[in-house]
Amino acid sequence: MQAPILEARMKNPVMVVPDALQHLLDLANATKKMGVPPTTADLVHLRVAQINGCSYCVDMHARDLKKAGETDERLFAVAAWREAPYFSEAERAALALAEAATRLSDRPDPVPDEVWEEAARHYDEPTLSALIIEIALINFWNRLTVTVRQSAGTYPG
Repeated sequence: MQAPILEARMKNPVMVVPDALQHLLDLANATKKMGVPPTTADLVHLRVAQINGCSYCVDMHARDLKKAGETDERLFAVAAWREAPYFSEAERAALALAEAATRLSDRPDPVPDEVWEEAARHYDEPTLSALIIEIALINFWNRLTVTVRQSAGTYPG
């Protein structure tokens, strides 16, 4: 039995505040030009959405990854990427950074040096900057979407 789709409390705020959506899309497009592999960015988006419990974003990013040709094994294993053999060292570094930057209050040193150094080993400063912005953006989107209860199953993609 399929759970009922929850009704959103309101439209997503970026659809209500004039120009907000366009500015966010412009920022996202700027990061795409900096060399973060699209699959890595999408895996990061999926993992952060899982951590934040954003069903809409989990659904959206999993669908987008699948449409882009991602394997079921990798999609199913994103939540357990540390134990799964399906991810490159660079992807693991990005996922570790994404988890640390998402779970800021979970430890005294939110982004430990070893997490930072591993990410910096795989990404130069411009690419790492874009990755950090990608992580911040997906956290931003998750917070909007969870707050207004935009539910999974409504993504048109």
